[in-house]
Amino acid sequence: MRQLQLAKRTAGMGASAIREILKVVSQPGMISLAGGIPSPESFPLDLIEMLSRRVLDKYGASALQYDPTEGFGPLREALVDHLYAGGMTASSQEILVTSGSQGVLDALGMVLISKGDFVAVESPTYLGALQAFAPYGPRYVSLASDDAGLIPESLEAALHSHPIQFIYIVPTFQNPSGRTLSLARRKAVARLVQKYDVLLVEDDPYSALRYTGTALPAIKTMAPEHVVYVSTLSKVFAPGLRVGFCLAPALLRKWLVIVKQGIDLHTSTYCQALAAEYITGGHLRNHLPRIISLYKPRLAAMLSALERYFPAGFHWSRPEGGMFVWVQGPQGMDMDAAYQRAIEQKVAFVPGRHFFAADSQGLETMRLNFTMIDATDLEHAIKTLGRVMDIN
Repeated sequence: MRQLQLAKRTAGMGASAIREILKVVSQPGMISLAGGIPSPESFPLDLIEMLSRRVLDKYGASALQYDPTEGFGPLREALVDHLYAGGMTASSQEILVTSGSQGVLDALGMVLISKGDFVAVESPTYLGALQAFAPYGPRYVSLASDDAGLIPESLEAALHSHPIQFIYIVPTFQNPSGRTLSLARRKAVARLVQKYDVLLVEDDPYSALRYTGTALPAIKTMAPEHVVYVSTLSKVFAPGLRVGFCLAPALLRKWLVIVKQGIDLHTSTYCQALAAEYITGGHLRNHLPRIISLYKPRLAAMLSALERYFPAGFHWSRPEGGMFVWVQGPQGMDMDAAYQRAIEQKVAFVPGRHFFAADSQGLETMRLNFTMIDATDLEHAIKTLGRVMDIN
């Protein structure tokens, strides 16, 4: 067989930096603040057997059959009410069910990005989005952010100076920073996408995980024809089921369906049926407080430990929910070197540079996850990191 010739687009692809880190931190005795995954303790294991029986009793063999690309009908109907509770109005026909929200991001890249197109992203931004878009050859425009998230003036400057194909943001409890865009800034972003007639991709996987403060409306509610709203049940049900969904303008939704037909035909019917019963039976509403009661004290423990143990010159986000805390060290700090020393001390985190479109950004930053370990281990881990950072 002749030598395999890979497609040129593979030049823009690479293994997930975080997943490579997670291979390292799986060694015995390691305390990992590196993951971005829900705690297994948050999964409704006590409900799964009951939900499975109900699915098979109610839907029979059809729950195991091929299904429409757009999604399992009962789940799409259930998501209408789910979205309405979050302030969004949609019909079931407007909802597209996907294999996790990651499936939407890849489909959006396939449909929207031609090589060389400009795509605007926050600095920092979600690594998985960069990975989903990169094979299609975009040129990234980095948008400035501060403790309150994306700075609208930076977005307007980008829209004024580049023909932006679309904008990608995570406005609530952002991954990796934990920051939340204020209501005033959300309104400003909505005005700008309408003014410049540009598409915004609003990724919203974490907004249900609010521990303090007041819920904010999705930007989708303010500029519905200019926003693709993307979400998932991974953080409030089970990520292994791979159930995500989106609301997109009609023409774009048509093309997302066509792309999905070529990728996976449809998302698992059985998993969608489980999700439908989880929502319609009131189980999501009842289980969510249990998830919040698990994560809220862990976030508090991490923030308290950072105050006690981290040296002067460090600054961190103080999120009201989500799964992450973002730490910024002194200018010129080498967080990769600090990571290696932390691993030697059996504590892991993710160096923040992986979350930037530009290689030169974020060298002194780090992302910490608090959902996977209890308050005692969190304190020990932050105390250890504090010593590591003090000698950097």
